[in-house]
Amino acid sequence: MKIFYSLIIFSILNNINCQLLPPLPAPNLTFIDQSLALIFPIIQNFKNTITLDPFGVTKTWTGPDICNYKGFYCDNPPNNSSAISLASIDFNGFQLSAPTLDGFIDQLPDLAIFHANTNNFSGIISSKISNLPYLYELDLSNNQFIGTFPMSILNIKTLTFLDIRYNLLTGIIPPQIFVQYLDAFFLNNNNFIQKLPDNIGSTPAYYLTLANNKFVGPIPRSIGQAPNLLEILFLNNLLTGCIPYELGLLKKAIVIDVGFNTLTGPLPRSLGCLESVEQLNFAGNLLYGQVPEVICSLKNLVNFTLSYNYFTKVGPLCRELIDNGVLNVEKNCINGLPNQRSILECVLFRMQIKLCPLQKSLRIIPCNISNFSPHRPLRPERHLISYSALSKHTKLY
Repeated sequence: MKIFYSLIIFSILNNINCQLLPPLPAPNLTFIDQSLALIFPIIQNFKNTITLDPFGVTKTWTGPDICNYKGFYCDNPPNNSSAISLASIDFNGFQLSAPTLDGFIDQLPDLAIFHANTNNFSGIISSKISNLPYLYELDLSNNQFIGTFPMSILNIKTLTFLDIRYNLLTGIIPPQIFVQYLDAFFLNNNNFIQKLPDNIGSTPAYYLTLANNKFVGPIPRSIGQAPNLLEILFLNNLLTGCIPYELGLLKKAIVIDVGFNTLTGPLPRSLGCLESVEQLNFAGNLLYGQVPEVICSLKNLVNFTLSYNYFTKVGPLCRELIDNGVLNVEKNCINGLPNQRSILECVLFRMQIKLCPLQKSLRIIPCNISNFSPHRPLRPERHLISYSALSKHTKLY
C-alpha cells in the first residue's frame, strides 16, 4: 500500500514540475545566435499559456527560426552589431487570449518594441518591464488589463510611446508621467478617477489623449506651458470650472477637444492665438456669452464645434463659418438661428450663471492677430492620430 501511495505522490509532483518548469530547447535545434537560444524556452512557455488563438498564429512558433515566427522581428542589439536578437513583437489584431504577460516580455532582454492592440491579455501589467533597457514603444491597448497605473513604467527611461487605452485600469495617474520623455501618451477609455495633475503642462508629448475617463476638476493652467502639444483630447470626462486663458498659448496645437464635460464660463479670447488649430471642440458643456470673433478669424479652422452649450450671440465672422459648415452652434441660445434651445431652457440657465474667478483674463489676447484672415481656402480634414485613438482596434504607430 505504501508503494502505491508513493507512486501516486511521485506522479503528482512530476506533473506539477512539468507545468512550472519552462520547456528546454531540443538538443538538435540550431539557432543563428545564442541570444535566440536563451529566449526560445520563454516563448514556448508563453505559447503554452495561450488559451485562444483564432488565427492560428502560434502554429508558426516552432523550431529554432524565431525571427520568422509570426509577430516576431529580429535585429542587431544596440550593444552588439554582429549579434542577432529579438528586437520587436507585433501582436496587433491577433486576438490571442492569455491570463498574463508576466514572465514573457519582461524576460526578453533586447526587446525595443511591443505592440499588442486588440488581444485578450489580462492580469496586471508586470513591474518587471522596467528592467528592459531598450524598450521605447509599448502598446497594450484594447486588452483586459486591470489594476492601477503601472508605476514601473516611470522607470523605463527609454520609453517614448505609451498606449494603454481601452483597458480596465483605474485609480490615479502619477504626476511623474508628465515629465517623462514621451512623444505620445494614450490612456483614453479606462476608469481613471482624479483631478488632472497640476504639472500636466510639463509634458513634452506631441499627442495626449485623456478622453473617456472620469477626470474631475479644472483644466490646469499649466497646460499652456506644454512645448510640443499638437493634439490633446479631454473629451468626455467630468471636468469642471472655466476654460483657462492659458489654453490659448498652445500655438502648435492642431486639435483641442474638451467636449462633453461640465465646463462653464465664456470662451477666452486667447483662443484666437491658436494659429495652427484646425479642430476645436467645446460641445456639450455649460459655456455661455458671445462667441469671440477673434476665434472665428483663425485661418486654419476646419471644424469648430460649440453645440449643446448656452451661447447667446455670434458676430459676422462666426456667421460666415456657420454658413460654410465650419462652425456648429446647434442647441445654444442664439436668437435667429435654427435648432436652438427653448426659451425656457435659456432663461433657467441664465438664472444660475456663475462668473469665472479670473474673469478679466478671458478678455486678454496675448498675440498679434493682424496676420489672421477670415478668408480661408477650403482644406480637407487630415488624418488625426488622437481621434484615431478613440477607435479601439486602430493601430496608431
